Amino acid sequence: MFGNLYERALVGERCWIRHDDGTRQRLPVHNWLGGRRADRQFDRAVLALCHGPTIDLGCGPGRLVADLIRRGVPALGVDQSATAVELARRSGAPALRRDVFDPLPGTGRWQTVLLADGNVGLGGDPIRVLRRAADLLRRGGSCIAEFDSAPCGVKTQWVRLESSRTVGPWFRWATVGVDSAERVAGDAGLTVLDMHPVGDRMLASLAQR
Repeated sequence: MFGNLYERALVGERCWIRHDDGTRQRLPVHNWLGGRRADRQFDRAVLALCHGPTIDLGCGPGRLVADLIRRGVPALGVDQSATAVELARRSGAPALRRDVFDPLPGTGRWQTVLLADGNVGLGGDPIRVLRRAADLLRRGGSCIAEFDSAPCGVKTQWVRLESSRTVGPWFRWATVGVDSAERVAGDAGLTVLDMHPVGDRMLASLAQR
């Protein structure tokens, strides 16, 4: 989906994400890679909400999975990027190179499904993503999903990655505002248990109905 530029960004090339309205922002690779420049407050909040076996959908280079493993929590990352999966494994994070909608181990048995870093918007279809999360959960489990902290509704756009040398292909992405979290979760068969503000970011705990 992201294309080759995502792989190159993970190993150091400066990249931006361009929206179809013309706006552009720096790709937050430093957050995905973890380390001193990452949003550690957010990461600590996410980790505190992960209980029992956890699967991270769109794990990128696996910083959250690696942290969970170090804490003794069974965890697995899933990402389509070969580079991301390789980086995750190097950091000690078990990870599969797979589409999140492909068959995955432990379907219906995960205690926590994680959708951090805006991954609820994968493919521009947050309801489909959350339905997938619901399928993976065991009874009594929870989905920890990040929503936009602004009341911006549901916004689906075409976006692409760019660097000083290359322009990537357009792909669909969605942003779900905190004001639409309950509706979108409900359409996916989930209910919002709690909202967790973390600085200028927003996490939600969701459960199967």
